[in-house]
Amino acid sequence: MSEKPQDLPLTGYVEQLSGRPGETLEFKVSSKSINPITARLVRSISSDPNPVGPGIIEEDASEFFVQQSFPSVHQPFFPGSYGIATEYVQADEGAKVVFSATIYPTQHCDYVQTVLSCGGVALYLDAKGAVCLRVNGEQVSTNAPLSLHQWHCVEGKIEGKKLTVTQRKLGRLTADPIHAVKTDETIALTGKPTVGAHIAEGRATRHFNGKIEAPSITANNVTLCSWDFAQAITKTIVPAQVGPDLKLVNFPTRALTSADWDATEMNWSHRPDHYAAIHFHQDDIYDFGWDTDFTFTIPDDMPSGVYIMRLECDGQHEAIPFFVCPPLGQHRAELCVLVSTFTYAIYGNHARPDYDPSWQERISDWNAYPHNPAENPNYGLSTYNHHSDGSGICHASHRRPLFNLRPGFLTFGNTPCSGLRHFPADSHLISWLHAKGIAYDVVTDHDLHIHGHAAIVGYKAVTTGSHPEYHTAESLNALRDYRDNGGHLTYLGGNGFYWRIAVHSENDGMLEIRRAEDGIRAWAAEPGEYYNAFDGSYGGLWRRNGRAPQDLVGIGFAAQGEFFGDPYRRVSADPKFDWVFEGVNDDFIGDFGYSGNGAAGFELDHMDTRIGTPDNAVLLARSVTRKDGFMLAPEEQLTHLTNLTGGSEAEAKHAEMIYCDYPGGGSVFATGSITFCGSLPWNDYDNNVSRLLWNVFQKALN
Repeated sequence: MSEKPQDLPLTGYVEQLSGRPGETLEFKVSSKSINPITARLVRSISSDPNPVGPGIIEEDASEFFVQQSFPSVHQPFFPGSYGIATEYVQADEGAKVVFSATIYPTQHCDYVQTVLSCGGVALYLDAKGAVCLRVNGEQVSTNAPLSLHQWHCVEGKIEGKKLTVTQRKLGRLTADPIHAVKTDETIALTGKPTVGAHIAEGRATRHFNGKIEAPSITANNVTLCSWDFAQAITKTIVPAQVGPDLKLVNFPTRALTSADWDATEMNWSHRPDHYAAIHFHQDDIYDFGWDTDFTFTIPDDMPSGVYIMRLECDGQHEAIPFFVCPPLGQHRAELCVLVSTFTYAIYGNHARPDYDPSWQERISDWNAYPHNPAENPNYGLSTYNHHSDGSGICHASHRRPLFNLRPGFLTFGNTPCSGLRHFPADSHLISWLHAKGIAYDVVTDHDLHIHGHAAIVGYKAVTTGSHPEYHTAESLNALRDYRDNGGHLTYLGGNGFYWRIAVHSENDGMLEIRRAEDGIRAWAAEPGEYYNAFDGSYGGLWRRNGRAPQDLVGIGFAAQGEFFGDPYRRVSADPKFDWVFEGVNDDFIGDFGYSGNGAAGFELDHMDTRIGTPDNAVLLARSVTRKDGFMLAPEEQLTHLTNLTGGSEAEAKHAEMIYCDYPGGGSVFATGSITFCGSLPWNDYDNNVSRLLWNVFQKALN
């Protein structure tokens, strides 16, 4: 096994990404120093480190949190998922003991991979992938590597002083290896059984990569423990068929096809017996579970907004963002900014394949955030990455250090712009609001999931940031109800309301994504594995769940390009909408910006009345999109010659800026571009994109 990457000298996270006055946030920090850590609080206005742009802008917030010091503590973390029994089992010395399981290995490793272990006995795969049984210092192997991505029954047997190990490939007609050896001693079995890893000196090691089904241990033909992984799929405790329950650690993946799956049922909740397997990974790591170093109780008079807890120790720095929301139902401004924490977490620690160490030169020159997930994969990667065995990562959590959820983090380090996405990119909007003197509250999509419409009721306007991509049914319902009850919703991004996610019932920081059919996907879910394990819902695109983005905001994802942008041009000549363009007399709107150098870029949304765009939606402006710069989203394509809109491919590859009134007095203004907000700070916030959005907000807020 390769040497573990080094822990960072100073890093941390906050247990709760957001809170309201009176609520307490718990900060978890790890430091390798022996000196104290200093913590100070600032309000974040701009997180763009570009020296020709806004720069990092922060306001002192020590009136709410007086600078303090606390001791350095190094907090380790241990990747790798497994199951551990809640109680001990035992068998008398000399008993006939059998360890068995059905397994689906997915990776050969240079270390032992444990299938089932208890006390001094372990059934495992060796470095060549052959099944072995070890009893204390004695072991026996089949010496025949298992085939990856195929099901096998494996068994280890202890009969007095004889050890036997067997492997059988399911569906195979020929005989499989059976090997036996004599030992010099008998064993009295005792210990807490583990599945998918071995416990040594209090920590899990020798993690298995692949699916495990029906593990059991018997003694003298009496079952000591066995588990049916088709049970309690939404939970982290597997109830035992016999013996102690099994606690799952580090959230291995559930609701996956098992050995009996025959493609007659695609929904695990209909035939859980066809989904009686758990996929364990050596690199599963989500909620670190660190101890709390200090807490912060949000004062009653603290303004709603974006805040950063800045830490320093021995010249090392860390910055942990969090969001202060107003008291539920007591808004303090007329405008609400919806913070996309679901999207931040789903992208959390995205190690981009195009990352290059040469980016560090710009990072250093700009004093940008120095750490990148591509160089620190041991902290757990994002759902846009793969596990070491090649399977897609489908779980995410903010309860660990997330490098790209930091002020000054550069997603793209070699572009002729700021190269920001997500949290830092959304600060372009926040800094614009401050520059224009527009008061606002912040509410997170997690708040919408928990509290529904009540989280945003009463605001004159609710606006998104640049990329509100991931949502639950509850968060979408809240926005729909807000709009349909007279609210003015502004959607200032692209590729929004796109993927469906699920929240774990036992840990609300754990999110799940199944990348089912269609969509721009970093990986594709396997057949039969499109339904979320956390709540049983059908995963994938909201469009495939009957809720296309057009149904909420009038436009939806159509095309993606590289990180560049183009301008808009006004389309509507209707005098009724002159108010949108008041003071905007240029032919091109947004042919500039700190995101892609243009207001309409990277990912573009368009209208489609067949899947939700209202008939009364008005096309205000359309991007002047460069030729051959974008590709259609897969769900928009039918063949290499035709697409779903019925028009040409070029017609679909535009960002379409729209306005629409809804029954009940609500409205939607939508821009259809991820890079739109990046144009707001240009020329010290004095530009035609800034003026256009000012017009929109003035109408909504007055």
